[in-house]
Amino acid sequence: MSKILFVLTGADHWTLADGTRHPTGFWAEEAAAPYEAFTAAGHEVVVATPGGVVPTVDRGSLAPEANGGREGADRVAATLDAFAALRAPIRLEDVDLAEYAAVFYPGGHGPMEDLAVDAVSGRLLVDALASGKPLAVVCHGPAALLAAVREDGANAFAGYRVAAFTDAEEKQAGLADRAKWLLETRLREAGVDVRAGEPWVPNVVVDRNLITGQNPASSAPLAAEVLKKLA
Repeated sequence: MSKILFVLTGADHWTLADGTRHPTGFWAEEAAAPYEAFTAAGHEVVVATPGGVVPTVDRGSLAPEANGGREGADRVAATLDAFAALRAPIRLEDVDLAEYAAVFYPGGHGPMEDLAVDAVSGRLLVDALASGKPLAVVCHGPAALLAAVREDGANAFAGYRVAAFTDAEEKQAGLADRAKWLLETRLREAGVDVRAGEPWVPNVVVDRNLITGQNPASSAPLAAEVLKKLA
């Protein structure tokens, strides 16, 4: 079939407003569910990270309470174990967009630390958006959109309808009061049209070739939308 590029955070922490390092990385379900869907459909998944560092999974995302119970947690862990590309990422700096049929950014708090200010990722996002190829981003992954700035200084996603982890969800998760900034607020400030759904409920928004999901529960429905566009 074709190759799908997963761009993952290289960060293993999120720096809070007081300088504390909150351990994080990528969110397990947000990588696992799309990986399962894409590979089941016959696509190859390639992982890229800044500098080619092996991505860190947020340990909290492997807990039973984050996966609907022990059975769900075991399934996600098994999927990540089978996801060999996670352990052999390519350098984001070496990505050739022409080699891929689609681009996907999972979340976790890690992108708030590195991809939100990564110029290489920002250029890739600008190019992917312009290419017309499916570009999918979920949960905290849209933090990467903040680095997608055009030469005139405007954000490439300004005016696009986007789902992303909401300020309400960050508050309910307990970290909003300690964060340097909140994702929904910062996206709105950049001109992005954030379409917020109910907390923790799947919410996928499609605007042209951009497919975005609000939270971990949106990962599988988002992957289904990508596969529709690739069919």
